[in-house]
Amino acid sequence: MKKERETGRRLTFFIQTFGCQMNARDSEKLAGILTRIGFEPAEDEAADLVLYNTCTVRDNANQRVYGRLGHLNSLKKKNPDMLIALCGCMMQEESVIEKIRQSYRFVDIVFGTHNIFKLAELLYEKLTRRDRVIDIWQETDRIVEELPAERKYPFKSGVNIMFGCNNFCSYCIVPYVRGRERSRKPEDILLEIKRLAKDGVVEIMLLGQNVNSYGKNLKEPITFAELLRKIEEIEGIERIRFMTSHPKDLSGDLIEAIRDSKKICRHLHLPLQSGSSRILKEMNRHYDKGQYLGLVKKIREAVPDIALTTDIIVGFPGETEEDFLETMDVVEQVGYESAFTFIYSKRTGTPAAKMECQVPQEVVKNRFDRLLEKVQAIAAKRAGAYTGRVEPVLVEEVNAQDEALVTGRLGSNFVVHFPGSREMVGKIVNVELKECKGFYFYGEAIT
Repeated sequence: MKKERETGRRLTFFIQTFGCQMNARDSEKLAGILTRIGFEPAEDEAADLVLYNTCTVRDNANQRVYGRLGHLNSLKKKNPDMLIALCGCMMQEESVIEKIRQSYRFVDIVFGTHNIFKLAELLYEKLTRRDRVIDIWQETDRIVEELPAERKYPFKSGVNIMFGCNNFCSYCIVPYVRGRERSRKPEDILLEIKRLAKDGVVEIMLLGQNVNSYGKNLKEPITFAELLRKIEEIEGIERIRFMTSHPKDLSGDLIEAIRDSKKICRHLHLPLQSGSSRILKEMNRHYDKGQYLGLVKKIREAVPDIALTTDIIVGFPGETEEDFLETMDVVEQVGYESAFTFIYSKRTGTPAAKMECQVPQEVVKNRFDRLLEKVQAIAAKRAGAYTGRVEPVLVEEVNAQDEALVTGRLGSNFVVHFPGSREMVGKIVNVELKECKGFYFYGEAIT
């Protein structure tokens, strides 16, 4: 590369990922492309190329990116040859692109969610013609296979099984920025997982906006449960996780697949969003409170030791105190191991953004605090029940605060710290859970 010859060293890159695990997996692919063309990773934004992979699910995610861009502008003034690139969901919004054009002229390359495979081509275009490059695809039916990837962990990996979303929940911008559902062929997924297993991966996370609807749009349809059973047979893979599951598409066959599996982790993320049937209808979620609770009952009867986690939105337009108490009731009845709680964020372009009766912020904040208190109390109680058990833990890293400890996760996704060494990282170790700290444990390896 000419620029590399001019500097007398390999060029460096830094990727900052905002948002979900789909974005994290995309960033690994972007890093793989950059490594393949001769770049090497840098520790921070003092790099030759800085790439922000953005999220736009909530407005504060957008504001974080704009704030970081101000910092990058100051770095670029000191180093004019520095390249700044933006990609991801935020870049699929027309208003964002216009703002970047007008107010952030120092950004060199902009692309979206559908064409990450073009990164090397976009870089070449920028370096040869010098003008900024903006390449946004509004939609695609393409799935590009076998992109290189630089995994964050050598022993676990995300695996995309599908892209896009067809649900159009009234508050959510994802279908507009990720496109319609596109499932990968099962043979391509299985080949990727087999290669990962040969490379030392023991845990995989199957990724999709709604994994339960996997396979419906393939020429030869296959259900998600059938895919899971095929993955179960792959030697070397010891743990299978997946997210996200939409309640409306969670079948009895999938529950049976989880029940019968020796590899699927006993953890299911099942977004509730609201406990009010009226609000769920306004959200376009296609289930009501009774149906959700009935589904939870079926899951718990089939898999008694499963850990359930969820997403909940507080302050959706028109939410009354009675609606909110319905949500609190579901939280009480289900007893989640953990819950991601969010204050409703108005996203321009979604039906909910145009709804009347936006809930006053002081009311939303009060409800949010009450919900969080209840969720944390229940989650701590659920976690406490694990104390004294011996559970398999996948060791992920040496503890950042105490090098005498290692940190890993149970199949239920709880974090565990226990005495160990770097040689344990990437291995599954039986650990006695000695002390519960509410959301994590201290334990001791059983030899």
